[in-house]
Amino acid sequence: MSQVATPAKKRVELLFAAFLFLIGVLVLVDASQIHVTYSQADPVGPKTVPYLVAGLLMASAIALGVTVLRGNLAEGDEGEDVDLGQPTDWKTLLPLVGVFVLNIVLINWAGWVISGTLLFFGSVLALGGRRYVLTFLISLLLAVGSFYGFYLGLGIKLPAGILQGVL
Repeated sequence: MSQVATPAKKRVELLFAAFLFLIGVLVLVDASQIHVTYSQADPVGPKTVPYLVAGLLMASAIALGVTVLRGNLAEGDEGEDVDLGQPTDWKTLLPLVGVFVLNIVLINWAGWVISGTLLFFGSVLALGGRRYVLTFLISLLLAVGSFYGFYLGLGIKLPAGILQGVL
């Protein structure tokens, strides 16, 4: 499991441990900002889980730092399913980036159902799907289903856009 501890590799892993510790501190500070408006007698309030997460992050960071300083470094990934000798497939990547950017541009004006349908449909087409009608219907079903899933299941209102009043 352990490799030869090169200074560069050790430095990178220590930087990651420091980053993890910093995230834990940020969660701790953010949790301390939570204002409790109800009974203070409740021992398990809204601050409990963030404090627990912050503690686990900081403890993990300290454990990782100690492990790295002892010379036990993580093994690099072999890239078993990736042929690193092949160039980037720009014919797939650019359309995928395009549909994500289109979603970002359209979501507030057109609404989630329209932009989400285009996102799902465009992603499938960019990845090689050729059953256009079925792909469109499934994309529409996913967008409408996620719209109502967020609204009814989680109480989160996704933008309705131009379909405001219809949905």
